[in-house]
Amino acid sequence: MADQDFLPLLSRIADALDRLAPPARATGDLSAADAFVWHADTLSLTPVVRVAYVDYDLLKGINRQKAQLLENSTRFARGLPANNALLWGARGMGKSSIVKAVHARVNRDAPGSLALVEIHRDDIPTLGKLLEVLRASDRRCILFCDDLSFSHDDGDYKSLKALLEGGIEGRPDNVVLYATSNRRHLMPRDMIENERSTAINPSEAVEEKISLSDRFGLWLGFHACDQDSYFAMVEGYAAAYGLDLTVEQLHAAAVEWSVTRGNRSGRVAWQLIQDLAGAAGKRLV
Repeated sequence: MADQDFLPLLSRIADALDRLAPPARATGDLSAADAFVWHADTLSLTPVVRVAYVDYDLLKGINRQKAQLLENSTRFARGLPANNALLWGARGMGKSSIVKAVHARVNRDAPGSLALVEIHRDDIPTLGKLLEVLRASDRRCILFCDDLSFSHDDGDYKSLKALLEGGIEGRPDNVVLYATSNRRHLMPRDMIENERSTAINPSEAVEEKISLSDRFGLWLGFHACDQDSYFAMVEGYAAAYGLDLTVEQLHAAAVEWSVTRGNRSGRVAWQLIQDLAGAAGKRLV
């Protein structure tokens, strides 16, 4: 038999051995840091030495949302019951910033009490493997998924729904899930309406699609800010950087900056101050 005739046979043998091999075991040392990123390709947690976050007190115009998430997180850190949280709404209004700021604030008051573990949206299929690692630890963990949403043909939402509360094992006692999304029900509106119009039983089809968001006990809505809130954000950030500008100068710069961006939000305010502070040679005071 020629050498090339062996290649298909060897390939089939290798595939068979791969199927017989035990599945890869997820790994991670939750004592290595206060924050981690989950890597689905290696089924491992990578420590994050320095988390990029805005200080809790600097976040303006979203005081109610800040207070509710801090209260929920503080209870959880103390071993008390707490809810999964869905932060939904307008872009740039501080949804992900609040999660990181609250994590930092809780750990400031009780060092090391909470680990922040980020899982990317595309890695949701490996969530079960990650939960195996977190369940085996005594440390309390905020599992954080930024910009979570699902498309029409995406079945991952079913596994996520089961893992949140509906599965046999359920959510580990030492884990809460905080997710951010631009969509209240994590699904595009046209997708929900399509189910309503084409399904044999429209109400059941829609309920199936939107029931995932019901697994989050705490819903925090973020809406586009008005001009007064936007100015308050700009003034707060400017004070933190010690910028030597009058209120009138700040407001004028803020209006011009928001017009060029076509939007008013916390992110736009922060970007303006980064520009002004950089030009003035200022750092956070």
